[in-house]
Amino acid sequence: MQIDRMRICAVFVSAVLVTALACRPAIAKECASQPHVEPGVMTADAVMARPVGTVTTVVGFALFLVASPFAAMGGNTDEAWESLVAAPAAYTFKRPLGHFECEPSVHKKD
Repeated sequence: MQIDRMRICAVFVSAVLVTALACRPAIAKECASQPHVEPGVMTADAVMARPVGTVTTVVGFALFLVASPFAAMGGNTDEAWESLVAAPAAYTFKRPLGHFECEPSVHKKD
């Protein structure tokens, strides 16, 4: 019974990660230049995309903890941090609600 729960959890986490990575826009646009967004899109963002982004950020942090010794040996710790933690966090917490096309800068401090 315990193994079945772990399998279900692993499948769920894998599905969330695949969805989060597939939903990232290929071409980022300026966030300020976007027109008004419909309420349904904002609701979908708040209910589905933000929780997935939060999970992606947490899982990325866990992966960073595992990968950081290897990244340190390779000299790309900053790149690993930005790819695994900072980019998903910026997409989740800095992007305006409902604006899927824009991608705020990771380095920009608001």
